[in-house]
Amino acid sequence: MTKEQEILAREYSETSIQVLEGLEAVRKRPAMYIGDVSVRGLHHLVSEVVDNSIDEALAGFCDLITVRINADGSVTVEDNGRGIPVGPHPVKKISTLEVVMCTLHAGGKFDKQTYQVSGGLHGVGVSVVNALSEWCEVEVSRDGVRYMQRYHRGAPAHEIKTLGKTKKSGTRTVFYPDKEIFKNIDIRFEILEERLRELAYLNKSIMITLHDERNGEEKIFQFKGGLKDFVEYIDAERNSLIKKPIYIEGERDGTPVELAFQYNDAFSENIYAYVNNINTHEGGTHLIGFKTALTRALNNYAYKNGLAKEGKTVISGDDFREGLTAVLSVKVAEPQFEGQTKTKLGNSETKSIVETIVGEQLTYYLEQNPSVAKRIIEKALRAAEAREAARRARDLTRRKNALDSLSLPGKLADCSITDPEHCEIYLVEGDSAGGSAKQGRDRRFQAILPLKGKILNVEKARLHKVLENVEINAIVSALGAGIGHDEGIDLAGLRYGKIIIMTDADVDGSHIRTLLLTFFFRYMKAMIETNHVYIAQPPLYKLKKGKTERYAFDEEERDEILKVMRGGKIDPEELAAIDAEVPAETVLKKDGITLSRFKGLGEMNPEQLWETTMNPETRTLLLVTMENAAEADRLFQILMGDNVEPRRQFIERNAKYVRNLDV
Repeated sequence: MTKEQEILAREYSETSIQVLEGLEAVRKRPAMYIGDVSVRGLHHLVSEVVDNSIDEALAGFCDLITVRINADGSVTVEDNGRGIPVGPHPVKKISTLEVVMCTLHAGGKFDKQTYQVSGGLHGVGVSVVNALSEWCEVEVSRDGVRYMQRYHRGAPAHEIKTLGKTKKSGTRTVFYPDKEIFKNIDIRFEILEERLRELAYLNKSIMITLHDERNGEEKIFQFKGGLKDFVEYIDAERNSLIKKPIYIEGERDGTPVELAFQYNDAFSENIYAYVNNINTHEGGTHLIGFKTALTRALNNYAYKNGLAKEGKTVISGDDFREGLTAVLSVKVAEPQFEGQTKTKLGNSETKSIVETIVGEQLTYYLEQNPSVAKRIIEKALRAAEAREAARRARDLTRRKNALDSLSLPGKLADCSITDPEHCEIYLVEGDSAGGSAKQGRDRRFQAILPLKGKILNVEKARLHKVLENVEINAIVSALGAGIGHDEGIDLAGLRYGKIIIMTDADVDGSHIRTLLLTFFFRYMKAMIETNHVYIAQPPLYKLKKGKTERYAFDEEERDEILKVMRGGKIDPEELAAIDAEVPAETVLKKDGITLSRFKGLGEMNPEQLWETTMNPETRTLLLVTMENAAEADRLFQILMGDNVEPRRQFIERNAKYVRNLDV
């Protein structure tokens, strides 16, 4: 035993075991409860409170939810449900409201009597919101009386107060995120808007309103058509093959199933599956049940009616899902989640429930709508022919590689380590930046693949055309995991744990990044779902004073560094003057400080590129996630699809948010 081990052994005693009382554990390790303390975790606080109101709606006691971003930065969530009970808790002997707000895993979701089903993936509850707020205030209207209690960082500030009589019922929660926990507590309207819209589509019986008191912005979400409206929203910029979505609804063994889907003239499949309002990105038994029923019903109809013939082209499940947009929602009393991100349903009985309901009702629909059935089968036959062409293209590529001494792309600068968990590949815009990256990298674990020009826009191409693109072929060969939808991807063959997109911070760089993300989203979605795709964050500015050099990744960081270099002597007017001159190559040399703005990766020498963008100790990477896949799908179609008008409207609507534009 070494000396250090002896010291550690002596220090590890009964006193080393800490017991964190109340909500201390949440404040000590917040990321364990909300994922992280960045933008995602901050907005998860709102979702936790809203989920409680949604549970009231699922139970049939609430049809109105109001979310308000207040002028002071706090957030209010109010519903017209039953209101949290306030009487003495039979075990804790204190107010039940205080138990709910100040105790982990306390609530009405565990006995399945108060709520048959409930949302909230991790079930951490409103107590975690309370713990991570500087202050929180809850007002309950129940049994004709209004009650209120305020909390400070998870602890009650006073006993429950009675405010008077009321004819209303429900719960109103106001909280202010704690600056000691979150670096940035700025609640973003558009992030809440996406989730609340999604919840309103999934729960057609409720109305959700969102107000921003900071600027007066307001949205109201209520969709009587539910999932049918959701599918039409996702597919709004595509050309539909049928007039209105096919809708299926049923219940078996206490499990309600709801499904809406339609076909468009695109080439990708877009299926969004939910369990208790949770987006199950990794799929699960409910999704398997739907796919099985869809393939069986369409195949049976095709052969029964002579639209497909034995011995000719075989139509696969993939073919039947080309151009499919579907939303599947099931409510499961005891969901069992599995998978890397715990968003994969594992309940075996749910597969047969979904398969039976969808199979029976879809078979009936096809018989009643032969013209629609024919259009779907004809599209599937064309997809089967294209799939066969893609297979031949892949086989040709494999044979070529087998005959070639080097199966990896020649311009790939590979790394020496072969363990994918410790390897990363940079997809770099242009040969110039690629050269700097090759010189600046750590050759042990960093591979560089320079990309020449802009890759094919895969939004407008079938797989066999995609495979003909030289740059895409290089990416596919380098990654080693195949290409296609779920069945075509082999994650076990992936050669790199991190795939990092590194482009210039200008218009062309943004376009190339979008093209690459479109490719991954359409033909390597599993890479995003399993957290393998990242975006590099090269700095925008370099500030130099004497021998001191500092880099800034945005205007806020630039201004902070400038303040330090000037000893705090900087005012808003000077910052405004700097911003006005930002497009210049170098601006505002003052007090011996040189401020430069990088226009491209090629402007950095290898040492600068390593120090700012590639060194794991100092770099910043953005993880590409599937947080809201349906909204992402809609945006990809707007930005990369054939219709120009929606793209123009999107640009006009979002132009005010552009901070750096090179023309």
